[in-house]
Amino acid sequence: MTVAENLANLNAAISEACRRAGRASSDVTLIAVSKTWDEPVVRQALEAGHRLFGENRVQEAVSKWPVLKAIFPDVRVHLIGHLQTNKVAEAVSCFDLIQTVDRPKLVRVIASEQKKQKRQIECFIQVNTGEEPQKGGVAPGEAAGLVASARAAGLIVTGLMCIPPADQEPAPHFALLAKLACDVRVDYLSMGMSVDFAVAIEQGATHVRIGSAIFGRRGGTAP
Repeated sequence: MTVAENLANLNAAISEACRRAGRASSDVTLIAVSKTWDEPVVRQALEAGHRLFGENRVQEAVSKWPVLKAIFPDVRVHLIGHLQTNKVAEAVSCFDLIQTVDRPKLVRVIASEQKKQKRQIECFIQVNTGEEPQKGGVAPGEAAGLVASARAAGLIVTGLMCIPPADQEPAPHFALLAKLACDVRVDYLSMGMSVDFAVAIEQGATHVRIGSAIFGRRGGTAP
């Protein structure tokens, strides 16, 4: 299967999940997770018409996307991995949206850097719904406070993001994120990956993050 065929199949699966959930397929946006894949592979998805991608590492995105954006100027790239404060300047310059804002210090550094660059981008707040110590994200009980402080600092917060614990049913975590989104009045929910995107769509996901079903297994051979 080619990348284009994989994208077509995946979009059909997302549409079917939306139908079963009683939602319009236009309600859910696919983020193609292109981390670890180099420019020729990613170009296959771009040439198939896909325009929204997710990257985990700032340095990888900086080396890959400026060239591709020059060719495909309508492409958008989200940062979906942990952001260190010493990488914020490059992140603000390179990305169109940061999904992993998760602590007050990061809020302050992003706000400062946006003023320096005179460039403002959207942000999602990452919520650690399972309160796992090894995982990024603000605790659910502190999410509203972080959203408020981020907005007070001038960040444009439009959504929430989560990665449920791998050993637990994802639905309760997605439901929790959806409730928090209502509480803090944001429109977007980034939740759901290859194994659980249909469940995420049932719980209200607006963005699903999927890589291997499009590009193949990391470390393997691309389509």
